[in-house]
Amino acid sequence: MRFFYFEKLEVWRKSRILNKNIYLISQKFPVEEKFGITQQIRRACISIGCNLAEGSSRNTGKDQARFSEIAYGSLLEVMNLLIAAEDLFYITEEEVLDQRPLIEEIGNKINALRQTQLKRT
Repeated sequence: MRFFYFEKLEVWRKSRILNKNIYLISQKFPVEEKFGITQQIRRACISIGCNLAEGSSRNTGKDQARFSEIAYGSLLEVMNLLIAAEDLFYITEEEVLDQRPLIEEIGNKINALRQTQLKRT
């Protein structure tokens, strides 16, 4: 079986783990948030991997780096929404703290990938 380039990226694989975690965590959110914070955090999280994948298809490093920037922005959006969910008592501080190391790792890897991509321009 042939793998696409993005599937070989460790940062993309880590984003899959975060995505699964966020979907499980957001299942605990109130039903009335189904079209609010629940949908927003899930869309932001899935956007991380999607932008890494889409960026890998671009021909120039500058174009690739732009998608990495978008992925990083989505990652920070997920972190912000986790904090908001804690503020609203939908999840505990511990649940937020459990995700923080993975979010930091993904952020560092996206930034490293972006620097590599920019060198290709």
